[in-house]
Amino acid sequence: MTIKQALLLLLLWMWLPHPCCTEMVFRRTPDLRPKSFVGRASGSDGKALHRQKRGWMWNQFFLLEEYTGSDYQYVGKLHSDQDKGDGSLKYILSGDGAGTLFIIDEKTGDIHATRRIDREEKAFYTLRAQAINRRTLRPVEPESEFVIKIHDINDNEPTFLEEIYTASVPEMSVVGTSVVQVTATDADDPSYGNSARVIYSILQGQPYFSVEPETGIIRTALPNMNRENREQYQVVIQAKDMGGQMGGLSGTTTVNITLTDVNDNPPRFPQNTIHLRIPESSPVGTAIGSVKATDADTGKNAEVEYRIIDGDGTDMFDIVTQKDTQEGIITVRKPLDYEMRRLYTLKVEAENTHVDPRFYYLGPFKDTTIVKISVEDVDEPPVFSRSSYLFEVHEDIELGTIIGTVMARDPDSASGPIRFSLDRHTDLDRIFNIHSGNGSIYTSKPLDREISQWHNLSVIAAEINNPKDTTRVPVYVRILDVNDNAPQFAVFYDTFVCENARAGQLIQTISAVDKDDPLGGQKFFFSLAAVNPNFTVQDNEDNTARILTRRNGFSRHEISTYLLPVVISDNDYPIQSSTGTLTIRVCACDSRGNMQSCNAEALLLPAGLSTGALIAILLCIVILLVIVVLFAALKRQRKKEPLILSKEDIRDNIVSYNDEGGGEEDTQAFDIGTLRNPAAIEDKKLRRDIIPETLFVPRRTPSAPDNTDVRDFINQRLKEHDTDPSAPPYDSLATYAYEGNDSIAESLSSLESGTTEGDQNYDYLREWGPRFNKLAEMYGGGESDKDAS
Repeated sequence: MTIKQALLLLLLWMWLPHPCCTEMVFRRTPDLRPKSFVGRASGSDGKALHRQKRGWMWNQFFLLEEYTGSDYQYVGKLHSDQDKGDGSLKYILSGDGAGTLFIIDEKTGDIHATRRIDREEKAFYTLRAQAINRRTLRPVEPESEFVIKIHDINDNEPTFLEEIYTASVPEMSVVGTSVVQVTATDADDPSYGNSARVIYSILQGQPYFSVEPETGIIRTALPNMNRENREQYQVVIQAKDMGGQMGGLSGTTTVNITLTDVNDNPPRFPQNTIHLRIPESSPVGTAIGSVKATDADTGKNAEVEYRIIDGDGTDMFDIVTQKDTQEGIITVRKPLDYEMRRLYTLKVEAENTHVDPRFYYLGPFKDTTIVKISVEDVDEPPVFSRSSYLFEVHEDIELGTIIGTVMARDPDSASGPIRFSLDRHTDLDRIFNIHSGNGSIYTSKPLDREISQWHNLSVIAAEINNPKDTTRVPVYVRILDVNDNAPQFAVFYDTFVCENARAGQLIQTISAVDKDDPLGGQKFFFSLAAVNPNFTVQDNEDNTARILTRRNGFSRHEISTYLLPVVISDNDYPIQSSTGTLTIRVCACDSRGNMQSCNAEALLLPAGLSTGALIAILLCIVILLVIVVLFAALKRQRKKEPLILSKEDIRDNIVSYNDEGGGEEDTQAFDIGTLRNPAAIEDKKLRRDIIPETLFVPRRTPSAPDNTDVRDFINQRLKEHDTDPSAPPYDSLATYAYEGNDSIAESLSSLESGTTEGDQNYDYLREWGPRFNKLAEMYGGGESDKDAS
C-alpha cells in the first residue's frame, strides 16, 4: 500500500462515526410525563409554539456490516441520568432482533451484535429501550425508540441482468450506430461511497465495437462492416464498481452480435452465354431450361425478377421467375418448327426487386446474359391444311360421289408420302369412305337427310414410312335437303258426319306434314282425287283444308262409312304428292250436332239384351264346350287297358306267375330242358306272356353246343329278345334256376326224357344196390311192357 492510499483510508476512517464512542445520555426530569421545553418560537398567527421535552436524548447508532471479529461487535451504550451506578436500574431492549441479534447488558446498558450483519439483507433495525427500577420494576424513564443503521462496505460485485445478450445491427452501418445496451446492478449502498458506482469497459470485440462507460451502450466502431465477409461477432463487456478504480469488484457478460443483411450486392450471372436445346415437337408451355443469377444477399434482398429484354425469339419464348428457387424458367410461347428456324438468341436480365437507395452508389442492381436455344429436328406427324373441314352435299347424290378432299403434308425436311383413313368409330354405318392416297371422301351408301342431317367424321393421316405418327382432323358433313318426301296427314282423323247434316256443313279440318325442309318453308295443296257427290275439300291456303258436305241428309242404314281420298302436294321441286284417305262414319246426332251412335247394328238388337249380356252368354257356351271335351278325353283314356297288369310302372316290371305248374307231366309250361338242349326248341312256338297283333315267324338262331355254358346261352337269349320285332316294348326279367355243372352220378330227372327220340336204358340202376331196386323196377318195368306189347 502506498502512502497516498494510506492517507486516503485514514481520512475516510476519520469521517466515519464510531459506535464504540457513542452513548445515550439521559437527562433527569421531574416526573415521567414530558414537560415543556424552555425554548420558544412565534408562529405566523402570533401564538407561542411549544415543543415537548423528552427524558431520553438519542443519537443514531451506526454499525459496520460483515464484522469478522471473534467477539461480539459493540454497537453502543444506553445510560440514564438517574443511574447512580449502584445497580438499582435495569435496562430493557425490545424491537427488531432484540435478544437474538442484539443483546444489552442490564446493568451497564451496553448493546452488542451477536453475529455478522449484511446490509443487503436489512439496512437498519428499529429497537425500543427502557430503564426500570430493579426493585419496584417501575419505569424511571418512558420507553423510547432508536435506530441502528448498518454501514455499507464494498462486498458485492456488479451483476448483469442477462448472462448472455443477443443483438443485431445492419451491415454497412456508420460508426457509432447503437447496437444494444447492457445493464449491471450492484447490491451495495449507492448513497454511501462509490461501492455501487459501476463503470463499463469492453474486454473483447475491439476494434469492431465500443461501449459507453457510464450507460453500457454498445456501438459500432468500424465503418462498412460487411456481412458477406463476417456475420457473427462476440463481445465481452466488464462492469466494475468503485467507479472503475483499483480495488473495485467487477462482473462480465457476453454479447453475441449478428450483422443483418442489406441489399448491397447486385445479382450476377455465372456465365455470359447459356446454351439450351428443345425438340421442335414440344407443345406450348413446355419448360426448356432455367437460368439463375447468384446474389450474395439473403432473404428479400436476394429476390430477383427475370425478363427477356432483347433477341430474335422474344415472341417465341417466355420466362417465369420461380420464387422458391429464384430461377428463371424459359418456356415455349409458340409452336416451334425446325424446318423454319433452328436457332434463337435471347437476352435475359435479372434485377433485384428490393433496392435500398442508400446503396445506389454501389452500381446497378441487375445483370444480363445471352441464352441461345437450339431447335432439334424430330419426325413430325402430318399436318392438315386446315384445323377442320366442312362439306355440304345433297342427299340425292349417287353412290361413289366425292363430297370433298382433305389435304395434309409432311412437315419434315425429308417429306414422305401420306396415307389417309377414316376413323370407323365416327362412321359406324360405313356411309362414307376415303381414298387413302389423295384424301378424297366419297359416299358408299345412300344419304338421307331425314335420318341424319349431320355426319361428324374423323380423318387420320399417317406417314407411310412411320405409321405410328398420326394426325386427326374433324370433318363435318352437312346433308342438304332434296324434296324427296311427299306430304302426309299430320294425324289420324276420326271423322263422322251426322245423319241430319246439311249441304256445306264443316265436318273436319285437316293438315299435313312433310319430312323435307325447303328453304322457303312448307306449302301444301289439298284436293280430291275424284269428284265426290257427298263431300268436297276446300283449301284454306295456310297448309290446312276443310272437309264439307255436298248434300243434305245421310243414312247409316244405307251406307255407314264413306271413304274420301284426299290428294296432298307440296310446292317444291320436284313436286311430291300423296293420297290420304279419310274414313267418314255416319252417326246419329242430337239437335246440337253431338254424336250419339255410329253403329247400324245397334238398331237391330232386341231391346232386352245388352252387349254385356251377349258376352256373358258366349262365355257360358265356351265353358260348356270345354267341359264336354275334357270328359270325352278322360273316357277315351279309360278304355285303353295295358297288356300286363301291374301295380308298378309298366315300363319296368317283373312278370310273376302264381302257378306251381303241372309237375313233370306238364310239358307245355316253361321247358327247362331247353336250357341244356337249345336245339330242341319247337318251331313256331308263340310266347305266352303277350298277345301279338301280327304273327311273326320266329328267327332260328344257331344252336349252342351241348357243352355250352348256361351263362352264354342266357346272353344269347337276351340278345335274341332285344332284336325280336314281335316282342312287346316291355322290360321283362326271365328267371332260370340253374344248379351248376352236372355231377358224377349224372341227372336222375326225367325232364330231358321228352327231348330224346328213343328210350333210355336204366339197367345200370340194378347195379347200384338194393336201395335202387325200386327205381330199377319202375323204369325197367317200362321197357318190359314195351317189349311185350
